[in-house]
Amino acid sequence: MGIRRKGLTASAATHVIPVIPVIVIVVIAAAWFAAVPTAGQTPSVAPRTADGKPNLNGIWQSFTTANWNILAQAAQPGPHPELMGAWGAERGGQGIVEGNEIPYQPWAAAKQKENFEKRMVVKVTNDPHRFDTGEPELQCYRPGVPRANYMPFPFQIFQTPQQILMVYEYKGAARTVYMNSKEEAPSDTWMGSSNGRWEGDTLVVDVTGFDGHTWFDRAGNFHSEALHVVERYTPISPYHLQYEATIEDSKVFTRPWKMSFPIYRRVEPNVQLVEFNCVPFVEEMMYTPLGLYKPRR
Repeated sequence: MGIRRKGLTASAATHVIPVIPVIVIVVIAAAWFAAVPTAGQTPSVAPRTADGKPNLNGIWQSFTTANWNILAQAAQPGPHPELMGAWGAERGGQGIVEGNEIPYQPWAAAKQKENFEKRMVVKVTNDPHRFDTGEPELQCYRPGVPRANYMPFPFQIFQTPQQILMVYEYKGAARTVYMNSKEEAPSDTWMGSSNGRWEGDTLVVDVTGFDGHTWFDRAGNFHSEALHVVERYTPISPYHLQYEATIEDSKVFTRPWKMSFPIYRRVEPNVQLVEFNCVPFVEEMMYTPLGLYKPRR
């Protein structure tokens, strides 16, 4: 069963005016631009919860190409163009990383290239090094943070003053943001441990406690278990959030770096999350080489 939340609706009237003096056009344009919110601004019409905070309840989705590559890239063929053709091709995109550069340490830059070359190499074993190759999404592992927010799937926010629950359509991944908490992560997990606070109208989420197995994208960009992410969700209209994540990992990067992109509220009627349980989709790929795969009936 999907998780349902009806979207918002809006209507607008269109007026045809035969002749408008130039000065009137200038005045209208100036007023329109002054009313359009920019990054860091929250319009007065932004919905609010009972405690006066921005109301983030609803279903949201980003529309970037970052799941393929968080850096800018041209369109290119996928791993098996002889089989998948255009279906498996990777889209071109402008990237979401500030300055379009990830400050890898030298060894980590080489590791990223190795990750990309071995992104289709999957190991089914109890060996702790089984995560060293094979793209995690390919194997239906949870996406981690911040990747969960820019995968091509929507996610839903349930907001209370004490906790904020984020549920992702991909694999049913979920995380709870504990508001005004300073507790350390009890253990390392795929999605990390999230503590939140409000800075004005911006939701700030401090995320630690990662297991180090997730990647940022299909291009092999990665981190270690020392990853520390600080997210900022800033409403810039009733229908848009500006998302920013500061990435810090002293084991992999030479300095902190940032990514940012807008997230859009889904407003179509009866919008809901649709289950995407990918486990059955990967069983044949992963277990056939071991002779353990039996087709489901």
